[in-house]
Amino acid sequence: MDSLDDETELRKLRWRCRRGMRELDQLLERWLDRAWRQSPTAEREVFLRLLDSEDDRLWRWFLGHEVPGDVEIAALVERIRALPV
Repeated sequence: MDSLDDETELRKLRWRCRRGMRELDQLLERWLDRAWRQSPTAEREVFLRLLDSEDDRLWRWFLGHEVPGDVEIAALVERIRALPV
């Protein structure tokens, strides 16, 4: 049952990762696919906060034009940016 709940949660998160730009979709989904399952609860909560951000702000963060004021989100953005393609 837990694995079913996990899969349901992942499907919902994948939907939340869909943004107005394909590039953002790919960045967010890459982290979801590669890191979500093994991430501690605290990091998962940071990712959920990240998903609440506006697309244009996310884009500026991922391009490195701005740094998030939240240090946890800033660290996660850097980890996502560092994931190999």
